[in-house]
Amino acid sequence: MKFSLSFTSQLTFSIFFLFHFFMFNPAAYSQDNIQEIPREKKELKNTVWINIFNPIIDSKYIVLGYERVLKKNQTFTFNIGRFSLPKFSLLDLDNLGLTNDYKDVGINTSVDYRFYLGKLNKYKAPRGVYLAPYYSFNYFSRENKWILDSDSFDGEVVTDLTLQIHTIGGQLGYQFVFWRRLAVDLVLIGPGVGFYGFNVKLDTTLEPDDESLFFQKLNEALSEKFPGYDLVIESGDFEKKGSANTTTLGFRYMIHIGFRF
Repeated sequence: MKFSLSFTSQLTFSIFFLFHFFMFNPAAYSQDNIQEIPREKKELKNTVWINIFNPIIDSKYIVLGYERVLKKNQTFTFNIGRFSLPKFSLLDLDNLGLTNDYKDVGINTSVDYRFYLGKLNKYKAPRGVYLAPYYSFNYFSRENKWILDSDSFDGEVVTDLTLQIHTIGGQLGYQFVFWRRLAVDLVLIGPGVGFYGFNVKLDTTLEPDDESLFFQKLNEALSEKFPGYDLVIESGDFEKKGSANTTTLGFRYMIHIGFRF
């Protein structure tokens, strides 16, 4: 299944989520109905959370995070976890042959510094609307051994694909706090500038013409499975040399469920 999340679909999803939440849970989201934390209780400055949006892309894409209150309306967050993408095929498996020695390595890290807007929020951080600059880094490596025996290919190919993405940008979000301990954090809009690098190394017994065709099929598979691939790789560029580096606009969207302590 092709996965692609455009800015428009991201914004539509955010609006739908908030509308549904507000319409069917008015008592839960209303900050007037959330009792002010008594002063004698210990102030909770830490939150640990899990990103529940990433597993939609792939079940192995799991990222954990931490938020620390530094000042009345300012916090720092750090996220780290496993970056993964769905398995992809170059052709229909019945026509391609056998695939084995499938190995993935991936990591996701990001940091942001949040400014909770005191004039808009009734309560101090980490509750309410915030703005934040952010930096994120994704690294992904996949090694496959392809035994090719079809009308298009005849031979063996070992592919070692790597992807690196550095993104710098700013984000708008909202964090809910329920029952003092439960946090629901929504990064609604996170535009940024992304620096992308793709590279594929081949160890193959294919003929030169078949190798070129193989790159073309691999490029088609990547465009189906890598979110935003079509936006950053010029048509025809990748299959010519097996690598590409580019800079383009990116975006960020996340949903966190957390525990405060």
